[in-house]
Amino acid sequence: MATATPKARPVQRIKMRIRKGDTVQVIAGKDKGKTGEVLRTLPNENRVVVQGVNLRTRHVKPTQEGETGRIVTEEASLHASNVMLYSSANKVASRVEIVVQEDGSKKRRLKKTGEVLD
Repeated sequence: MATATPKARPVQRIKMRIRKGDTVQVIAGKDKGKTGEVLRTLPNENRVVVQGVNLRTRHVKPTQEGETGRIVTEEASLHASNVMLYSSANKVASRVEIVVQEDGSKKRRLKKTGEVLD
């Protein structure tokens, strides 16, 4: 008897205002208040991986003979709605807006401080 396979959901990529290398502050969850740099963005899932935040420990079995098992600590992803861009200069978290410059290029700017990110 064949088992039913789940239908593949169509992947809808979400336009994110947070990019790799940005400094963000966590605004919800167990790591609320922590700041860190974005290591990776996952736009298909609307998630980000932040350095030193949402740490998970994983027990790894030895793969070769003579090797010992180990415990690996790594960052798990957070939902993008749980982080805000953080201004290191002014020590404040802020929403981001997209502004169009005179030459027609788009830049990201923090709403609270007016600091241009790109």
